[in-house]
Amino acid sequence: MKILVTGGTGFIGNHLCRKLLQENHYVICLDNNFTGSMDNIQDLFCFPNFEFIRHDITLPIFLEVDQIYHLACPASPKAYQYNSIKTIKTNILGTMNALGIAKRTKARILLTSTSEVYGDPAISPQVEEYWGNVNPIGIRSCYDEGKRVAETLMMEYQRNHNVDIRIARIFNTYGPNMDKDDGRVVSNFINQCLEDKDLTIYGDGSQTRSFCYIDDMVEGLIKLMNQNKTNGPINLGNPYEITMKELASIILEKIDTKSTISYLELPSDDPLKRKPCIEKAKKYLQWIPKVSLEEGLEKTITYFSNKL
Repeated sequence: MKILVTGGTGFIGNHLCRKLLQENHYVICLDNNFTGSMDNIQDLFCFPNFEFIRHDITLPIFLEVDQIYHLACPASPKAYQYNSIKTIKTNILGTMNALGIAKRTKARILLTSTSEVYGDPAISPQVEEYWGNVNPIGIRSCYDEGKRVAETLMMEYQRNHNVDIRIARIFNTYGPNMDKDDGRVVSNFINQCLEDKDLTIYGDGSQTRSFCYIDDMVEGLIKLMNQNKTNGPINLGNPYEITMKELASIILEKIDTKSTISYLELPSDDPLKRKPCIEKAKKYLQWIPKVSLEEGLEKTITYFSNKL
């Protein structure tokens, strides 16, 4: 198939492009490199079935494709708060433009939404039926509410124009090709350790996250796209829950470092719990994460060590 990946030079996008190329699809990688990097896709130009287009998806573009993975949007708080209005535009105008391509070409489209649609959840684990606890005017709302509107657009294009949609709600994902400076906790902790800097924990470190290794996430996205049992939303993430203090301790044990832990004030609206219920992913996709946190962290540490 001819497959469009918006946000293709980003962290998840470049891994997805690579996997689709290995499956012999023709892949069009579209990105304006706002947070993505050409370094992430340099090895892909040797594939004759790979094409890169530098384009901002908030502007219309006309392409002929069979499937669309719509990943375009900054995903870390540091990145999406840097230009919050651009983040909102990407989620709304970008999703409308991607849906426009799908409507015109009758392509199937998958939106990578986020666990952030649940906000600071009042229930745990988070199930797809939960409507969330989101601050609509907070500093994270450009992303949280932007993704909620993107999901609404997907559903309305399905209801009004019969567009073939899939919605994935992605939980924290990590692995090689993460941006060293994107402000996400795994890359932060690893690089602070490697550079003998103190690990910065926000709050008292009791807040939890669930981390999914990149290979598992890409497999889940492809399985969701290519099944016909559900259009979502479907949670994709690793249900193994860990506190930030525990994560810091594990990474400190794995790296020879002089680093210690320092504590900073918890940012506004930072979720205290994050754990996916993945029963629907198991049922409809026959998907479950395979890579343990220990194994995934070792691979990620090796990646960043080599980069330094």
